[in-house]
Amino acid sequence: MKIQLPAHSPLATNTFTYGVATAAFQIEGAADQRLPCIWDTFCAQPGTISDGSNGLIACDHINRWRDDLALIEQLNVDAYRFSVSWPRVMHADGSPNHAGLNFYLALLDALGAKGIKAYVTLYHWDLPQHLEDAGGWQNRETAYKFQAYADLVSRTFGDRVHSYATLNEPFCSAYLGYEVGIHAPGIACQKAGRQAAHHLLLAHGLAMQVLQKNSPNSLNGIVLNMSPGYPKTQSLEDQEAAALAEDFLFHWYAEPLFNCRYPARALAHIPADAHPHIETGDMEIIGQPLDYLGLNYYTRGVYHADPATGFGETIPNGAQVTDMGWEVFPQGLTDLLTGLNARYALPPVYITENGAAMKDQLRQGEVNDQSRLAYFQSHLRAVHNAVAAGVDVQGYFAWSLMDNFEWALGYEKRFGIVHVDYATQKRTIKASGHALAAFFGSRSRD
Repeated sequence: MKIQLPAHSPLATNTFTYGVATAAFQIEGAADQRLPCIWDTFCAQPGTISDGSNGLIACDHINRWRDDLALIEQLNVDAYRFSVSWPRVMHADGSPNHAGLNFYLALLDALGAKGIKAYVTLYHWDLPQHLEDAGGWQNRETAYKFQAYADLVSRTFGDRVHSYATLNEPFCSAYLGYEVGIHAPGIACQKAGRQAAHHLLLAHGLAMQVLQKNSPNSLNGIVLNMSPGYPKTQSLEDQEAAALAEDFLFHWYAEPLFNCRYPARALAHIPADAHPHIETGDMEIIGQPLDYLGLNYYTRGVYHADPATGFGETIPNGAQVTDMGWEVFPQGLTDLLTGLNARYALPPVYITENGAAMKDQLRQGEVNDQSRLAYFQSHLRAVHNAVAAGVDVQGYFAWSLMDNFEWALGYEKRFGIVHVDYATQKRTIKASGHALAAFFGSRSRD
């Protein structure tokens, strides 16, 4: 199978940005060269990671980054999205860790030499453990610590970075980490989750201030994960449940960015004693203009009314699902983009993650992952349809470059377009990777 889009599609030209994405904790390893983070602590607790693994070695990217960069170049991408490990570049006293910074400087210079644009994420969930010991994202001071970290990184990197994202998926950090406890640091408390969310968003706004000062020529924004909500039936109750789920789970992070407020429907659903403490001026800091919005999309949500919780989620009978159990629903990406475009005054949008975990099999040195390839084909068509409907989408990043540590699921799920043999660290480009590389390399010049 080949990746194909209409010849006239903006997505089929070299003016549209294509890339691959990774995250520091999921690939880097070399844990002895950085401070401990909350995921190190979480992995060490019994029963938190499904296969009992950790990220101490992961894909050994710190030692193999030159080979990995050669792989990236083979994929004919325009850009590489990766995250900086906060505990790798700063000591506990806030001073710079020059060895850690030098690793990223070497990577950035090598990307620049190859003409590959660097899309840098400042926070992809790996909070230094010493900050969690002081309250983590429940502690307002952490937002200011993050601003200092963003200041150090952006001053050090200079003009090497094409784009910065302050945060990746604050929903996962706050809701999964502090509200329901299935991600690090493993706290299950609604008040903690909502306060963590507010401080994450405040950290974003504070970081945007220093990014726009230190790196005014880069595209500076944030990355949200979102799933559009659909009612299980057309009953008014299910329609209201879907709207509540969207606001409670996802617009809680988008509404403050664009309208300087939390969604009223979600606030009414949350007990007053679990509302976040908001200081004067916070919402204005959070709502600073964005150069772009990054969106991560994997699936939709189908919801029904539940008297106890307000909404419950279901997977439609007979739905095609990935190895994560997530429904394959490309129309959801079109609907998400057009819905956000109608609700907010959006800046340019980049699809910063999209992909699928599948049950890959390495046979005779090849991975023939046709189901993942079909996923990319259908979702690129969904982006094309959103652009045709008037949404300003300017880029698309496949998640992920390579198989890696999949958080609470350890190494059991594979999202990569490059297969990793964790015993030998051998990399093998999958059929989906070859198809994407062929498509990326075949684009016309506008």
